[in-house]
Amino acid sequence: MNKQEIDMGHALEGLLRFAGSRVLTLKEGSGAGLRLRREDGAERTVPAAAVRRALADGLLAREADRLRATADARGFLRRRLCGAGEEAYGAQHRDDEMAKVEVEGAAAIVRINRAESPLGALARMKDRQGGQFLPEEAVAAGERLHADFTRGQLQPRVTASWEPRLASRGDGARGGIADLTDSALAARRRVSQAVDAIGPELAGVALDVCCFMKGLETVERERQWPARSAKLLLRAALLSLSRHYHPPAPDRRASTLHWGAEDYRPSL
Repeated sequence: MNKQEIDMGHALEGLLRFAGSRVLTLKEGSGAGLRLRREDGAERTVPAAAVRRALADGLLAREADRLRATADARGFLRRRLCGAGEEAYGAQHRDDEMAKVEVEGAAAIVRINRAESPLGALARMKDRQGGQFLPEEAVAAGERLHADFTRGQLQPRVTASWEPRLASRGDGARGGIADLTDSALAARRRVSQAVDAIGPELAGVALDVCCFMKGLETVERERQWPARSAKLLLRAALLSLSRHYHPPAPDRRASTLHWGAEDYRPSL
């Protein structure tokens, strides 16, 4: 990228940040500069080439002497914030977060895209008191269920399979569940145990959101549930799942209760 393109990128970024979501009015222009006025009264002189480039690229829409930033302008600013290169185009759609997870029994620091899962958006949702709608232990339980579901190779196949059919296998050839590794079989058992712990009434919504990556509105539409009911049932399901993964310790202070008359003990 040459210096001219770099300067144009800075000019476009400044123009779009100045515009924001407000309407700009073209006041006057002289030479290479254009005077723009915002709805709140703020004014700025910007390069005329930047305005022409923004209009040509669809970053600004014009109606008479009024300009307004388009939806594409937000993507442009996000890419500028994420940096240059191909990574910026993917980063504008991600919500990355570094997290500590357990991989094959060892702790590891990984980058998680919270925007990839509907559970990630719910993790940021607030309740009426301003607290987290989903407690951290509930989110962790949902992520653990998703990890076991993936490790157990339980996702539905969405692409063509190039594996030989059963009829074309040789005698003694392995196939189906015999091809699964011990870790995959163990993950399937953990998923089955988790579903049993959640219960048949709530297991469906947990699997739909955490494993099949469905949005809450999709779950409500498919199951014909009232609006905004799926998130409440999902919360109950994940809290139940969290207790399954981390059962509360027994209360050792509880003593055995008994009753009896004053002379119920035999005399020696």
